Amino acid sequence: MNGEHEEPHGSQNGEVHQDWRPSSWKTKPIKQPVVYEDPNVAGKALAQLQRLPPLVTPYEIWKLRRSLRDVALGKAFLLQGGDCAELFDYCHDNAIDSKIKLLLQMSLVLIWGGNKPVVRIARMAGQYAKPRSSPMETVDGKQIPSFRGDILNGYPPDQRTIDPNRLVQAYFHSAATLNYVRAQISSGIADLHNPLEWELGHVRDQGMQTKYTRIVDSITESLRFMRTIGADTAGQLHTVDLYTSHEGLLLAYEEALTRKLKHPPNRDSSISGVPEGSHVRTGEGYYNTSAHFLWIGDRTRQPDHAHIEYFRGIENPIGIKVGPTTSVQDLTQLLDIVNPRKEVGKVTLITRYGEGKVDELLPQHIAAVRESGHVVVWQCDPMHGNTRSTTSGVKTRSFASIFSELSSALRIHQQCDSFLGGVHLELTGDAVTECTGGSQGLQDEDLGARYETFCDPRLNEKQAMELAFLVAGSQRGSDGV
Repeated sequence: MNGEHEEPHGSQNGEVHQDWRPSSWKTKPIKQPVVYEDPNVAGKALAQLQRLPPLVTPYEIWKLRRSLRDVALGKAFLLQGGDCAELFDYCHDNAIDSKIKLLLQMSLVLIWGGNKPVVRIARMAGQYAKPRSSPMETVDGKQIPSFRGDILNGYPPDQRTIDPNRLVQAYFHSAATLNYVRAQISSGIADLHNPLEWELGHVRDQGMQTKYTRIVDSITESLRFMRTIGADTAGQLHTVDLYTSHEGLLLAYEEALTRKLKHPPNRDSSISGVPEGSHVRTGEGYYNTSAHFLWIGDRTRQPDHAHIEYFRGIENPIGIKVGPTTSVQDLTQLLDIVNPRKEVGKVTLITRYGEGKVDELLPQHIAAVRESGHVVVWQCDPMHGNTRSTTSGVKTRSFASIFSELSSALRIHQQCDSFLGGVHLELTGDAVTECTGGSQGLQDEDLGARYETFCDPRLNEKQAMELAFLVAGSQRGSDGV
């Protein structure tokens, strides 16, 4: 399970996908369809997108694929997090900075716990579309179209008409966000020599606070020691890689930003960690240039439907949400369709069962994937299977349930001679009150203080850090140090 795997050899993308085009998804049935009132206006917006520059490059995409190969082989850990529904209004420096810093601090704790590199992927710079269970919802006693994300319509009740001009707005908000992220990282926001503010004062439990403080002291001392002995001669502590991701829900948008581009060179000394002689296909392939990583949601992963048809043709690493309704047969069929070469780490399986179902379902899926010969990244999404409503109808999630599913996933992988490769979290760098529990002791009646999500409840910055501490402690041992 943990041994080396050779990449399958094949030279051209067309060898496997001769019948595929970015538009071939249109020949399949589709879930979560979008209908524009004026197709001509939508066509103009999509034509504009096709002329605009790519947001990401094949070089960056393959760099992430190589990192995810390490995750699939147990050599690295994947941290993916960000907003449930990213809004255009989140495109400002404070909101972006808070997410970068939160993901950085969480990754430091996870590096300490697992003693391995952490791959960071943000749900940011494009997470503007959201699937909905119903096309209509009731607001103030009236039936109106559901909010489907800023890329389609607005949250205010008078902005629920699907507007094709939002497609172009989504591109430019993604571009501005990504530009700022890159500028901040290159300017030193991720420099680990700078002091970090851990803000542990919110932890009410004295024993827990003592344990967390010891972890922080250990991390700080390690960084100080590396600086003292000059171990950072190559500058590895000055910057990090931060990749972008979103659910590939709106296929017309994704198609418009899909480009046929040259594969990067087989070997590139500027990409750290690429083994000598590693195989990368020559020629050209189709790249989704809207993000480095895209995933298929639980509602749109039917093997014979449009979303799987689109995803099977792109070179990007991809994720597939796996839930209680995912049969063993469907899972192995999906892997064969989207990854026929069985490339290691090409696919990330994002499991989201709920704390009461993970013990039954995860072992079955691990066994089926092992039997299929695919080597995937196993990632736990402990958020979506643990959503509930309060007595007053407010959607929330319990921190205890979130940690319970994550803890179970860690244990089950170990029992099955597998390993959990990462976590997938909905979180924000702001002090919201959307999930109950955690060391702050938030209760249902506290949710109204700062309930700001426009879709699903997110962990606030303190709950997210606490989750990282708990995972790190479980990886290190029962004492957490």
